Amino acid sequence: MEFFIISMLNGLSYGLLLFMLSSGLTLIFSMMGVLNFAHASFYMLGAYVGYTVSRFVGFWPALIIAPLVVGALGALFERICLRRVHKFGHVPELLITFGLSYVILEIVQLIWGRIALEFHPPESLQGPAFTLINNSINGLSLMWGAAPAELCSAADASIRIVCSPFPATRGFMMLVALTMLGSVWLLLTRTRIGLVIQAALTHPEAVESLGHNVPRVFMLVFGAGAALAGLAGVIGGSTYLTEPAMAATVGSVIFVVVVVGGMGSLSGAFLASVLIGVIQTFAIAFDYSVGSLLTQMGIASGTNTLFTLTLSQVAPILPYLFLVLILIFRPKGLLGTREG
Repeated sequence: MEFFIISMLNGLSYGLLLFMLSSGLTLIFSMMGVLNFAHASFYMLGAYVGYTVSRFVGFWPALIIAPLVVGALGALFERICLRRVHKFGHVPELLITFGLSYVILEIVQLIWGRIALEFHPPESLQGPAFTLINNSINGLSLMWGAAPAELCSAADASIRIVCSPFPATRGFMMLVALTMLGSVWLLLTRTRIGLVIQAALTHPEAVESLGHNVPRVFMLVFGAGAALAGLAGVIGGSTYLTEPAMAATVGSVIFVVVVVGGMGSLSGAFLASVLIGVIQTFAIAFDYSVGSLLTQMGIASGTNTLFTLTLSQVAPILPYLFLVLILIFRPKGLLGTREG
């Protein structure tokens, strides 16, 4: 039982990290109609800026400063570059953001190098948030923090005790992602700013006639999306690994999340992120071969090389298989309102 709970929590934490990334991309696309290919690069930039700032002022100030810096750079890019090509359609927008991703990658490698950095979380987030203790006699129990060694070992060989810690960094990641979801949803649906932002895409002339600067609104939206990616970068970089390849690792997956959830749907991005995170985590956790599963279901049998692959080996392709199925049977996504 503790294996299922910990695996589920690990899947939720990874899925919520994907949501922290995809929420900014969804915000930019739903408000501006721009599919930002450099979004994962802003995530990487947030991790590196957060690492540098944390060396001088600590992790917690870096958690605020780094997203602001990345957001300002994103707004500056929109003001100087993206705004000039916006009137020419989607293809120039894709090309210029695609080029920006390589520019950011090269700048990161020039400044911080090509090797991974040791971006450690603060002491308060190091260690487990709680430990699940599964005792064959007393059943399942929970202890906050790390469990003492004597609770995880039994003097009697007939008693089986398994201690499963859950890292505090992942718990903090989940808390921030849920807070982000609530904040963005409230901003867009319950405030005057949200109404102006949504109206600026569909009725820009009416918004301008009311005295609002539509280009400035778009610049702030793009900057806000980049800032959300930067926030995810600080948390993801300190939880996992800060390296130049981190953008490429999650770059394609967040586009899968956006399409599967529904283009421009924040709730759809949340649902798709959680589903993909949980599916991948359980596929890695269960070490079964594809052939054995197909044989048990009566679909196929044999010792073909394909059937000897384990679920953990095919886990990286599961999000893209999910994407193909969604595009075939529900092109507008799980909760989307527009096709493609």
